[in-house]
Order: sequence, then structure tokens, then C-alpha cells
Amino acid sequence: MSKWGLPLKDAGSMDKNDGIYLQNMTWAQVEERLKKCDLIIIPIGATEAHGPHACLGEDTFLVTRMAELVAKKTGCTVSQPLWWGSHPYHHMGMPGTVILPEEIFIGVLKSVMAGYWNAGFRKMILLNGHGQEYVIPTAIHQFAKTYQVPMVVCNLNWYHAIQDQFKLKSEGGPYETSFIHADEVETSWSLALFQEMIDMSKAVDTKVQGYMPDGHVDKAGNLLHRPIAWYGQVGMGPIEVSAYPEGVVGKATLASAEKAIPGIEKLLDYMVKLVEDIMTTFPPGKLPPIEGLTQRPKEEVEAVLKGPLAPGGRSLYSLHWPPA
Repeated sequence: MSKWGLPLKDAGSMDKNDGIYLQNMTWAQVEERLKKCDLIIIPIGATEAHGPHACLGEDTFLVTRMAELVAKKTGCTVSQPLWWGSHPYHHMGMPGTVILPEEIFIGVLKSVMAGYWNAGFRKMILLNGHGQEYVIPTAIHQFAKTYQVPMVVCNLNWYHAIQDQFKLKSEGGPYETSFIHADEVETSWSLALFQEMIDMSKAVDTKVQGYMPDGHVDKAGNLLHRPIAWYGQVGMGPIEVSAYPEGVVGKATLASAEKAIPGIEKLLDYMVKLVEDIMTTFPPGKLPPIEGLTQRPKEEVEAVLKGPLAPGGRSLYSLHWPPA
């Protein structure tokens, strides 16, 4: 039996007030939570085609289900997810895939961060479940440049934290194929985390295509460490709607929850360590020193740190509006 209870059997916490999701709490509950743990995990997903066997929110449920487990273990809070994401060019045209322009995606994420900072959650983990890792750091740094306030924020792409967990069988791992999209790897993780939304009787396989000899362009997560990142090119492979109308890039029929469980457990263990290390270094209400993170006048920063409702406090938005 998995120590994390995998594969999961229930439907998660999105519509429950069980102390997990910020949006499901009363303000009184939020105030009590901030006294104990002022860190929030922001799941960042997408809505996109994942083949005939999988839900369109697969990238989102991957990170919400894992964030829920970490919150139950550590006492941190989870934000309801960002359901729509940024996408590379080769995703354009697929039915079911909703693409936000980069500047809109960045603006939305910065606005979410601003609202949570203003509410007292000044420690944030941006947990990404979709191929948009090249955009999220821009939002973080634009936010920091705009407001210049103390905070602790990081972008965690789930596949980057456990790169040794995607090995092929020939390398001593569980998988027969490399991680790409809606394939053996991603479907295995989905079966372990939200099997109720996966219908393996509809799973299909496709042949991976590329125009260049193998070895130049990396695959999902850049886990093969090839010279060119998967998002660092156009034209070295076909677009999805042309080559993979099924919505699967790889062999979804090979998936099983058992293949994913060791990797999920290792990721969850790391996330618990990350949350606990942040909260140990910066207990509730504590942040990096003002002079270490900003050149704003100290009294200006101290006012917004107090918050909009405290005597002598001010809203974060008094420093800049709009967030962009």
C-alpha cells in the first residue's frame, strides 16, 4: 500500500470546506490559517486535448490533487487552480485546447499573486502542471519589479523536481516510452491521482513524428537534456492538429497507475520538505528582511506589510495599479 494512499480513490477537495482550498474558507478561517501557516500553493494548469481517454483538465488535476495531499500533510493552503494556460505554437488549432496569449496569462498570474500577497499569503509555490514553464518565471519577476516587496515565491514544475523518475525500462525505470503528452507517462500519473476521469477503454497510441534526426530537440519537461528545449524551436516537428489529431503523442495504452506511484511519492516528499523548509526559515508573519529585497523606502514597505485593515497599514495596490 502506498504511504500516500495511491492510487487515490476519492474525488478530491475542490468543492469541500475541509481546510484545503482558500476559496472554500470563510474569512475567519483564513485569519486563523495565516497565524499557523501563511504559505499558499497555486496550482497552474491548462484546458487542452489529452486524447479520447482523458479529461481536458488533466494538467490541472495533476497539480491540484498533489497540492491537496501536501496541504493535508503540512497545513498550508491551496488556491483554486488557474484552469487556462499559455501554450506553444504547436498546440494551436486543437479542439478543446484553450490558449491564453502570453501577456494575458502573465497578467492574470501577477494579479492572483497580488491578491494573495495583499491577503497575507506572502509565501507562494506556483505548482505548474502544463508545458508553460518558459512563461511563469516572467510573471514572478514582473511582479517583483512592479511591487518590490518582501516575499518568498518559487515556480515548481512537477516533472523537474524528480527527473530521475522518468527512466525507461532499459535504464532501470518503469516506462517503455519517454514522456511527451497524454501518453504512457502522463496517463499513468493521471490514473494514480484521478482515475475516475480516465477511461482506458478509449486509450489510443500514436507514432511520434519529427522532421530532424533524433537527438536535437528535447521532449516534455526537457528531461532528456538535449541541446534544444522542446519550446525552443518551430518547424523541427509538426503541429499537433496536423500530426496528432487524436490528442495523444505517444502510447497511452501502456499506462498504469503502478508505474507512476514511486515518482508521485518522491515528488510529494520533496514538496513537503520544500514547504517545511520555507516555513522553518520564515515562520508565520516572517519574511526576508526589507533591506535585502527592495529599495523602496522602509516606511512605505512596512505600511503594506501591515495590511490594508491594520492601523497604519496600506493595501499592496497603493504601490501600483494595475498589477501589470
